[in-house]
Amino acid sequence: MKQILSSLAIGALISLGSMASAADCYADYKAKQDNPLRLHYGVMQVSSCGKGKAKKEVAQRLRGSGWTLLNVMSVFGPEGLDKRKANAGKFYLRY
Repeated sequence: MKQILSSLAIGALISLGSMASAADCYADYKAKQDNPLRLHYGVMQVSSCGKGKAKKEVAQRLRGSGWTLLNVMSVFGPEGLDKRKANAGKFYLRY
């Protein structure tokens, strides 16, 4: 019984750890709008640190505001936020 409880506790801690790390994932991307053509570079917090899943999430969130995703440049942790803030301008953590 004690061993089962320890296994459950360890499993819960691992789950919490992965949820916390997912909250610390960001993607920088390029997007466009047509008629008239507008381009922007932005940074967005994403739920997955995998580039493939992040690409789907970014595209879906941008689509809701009339933007089309061109490319996810990279997926990174909080250590990369400061160096991207100036370039992203008003699209820094906007979506």
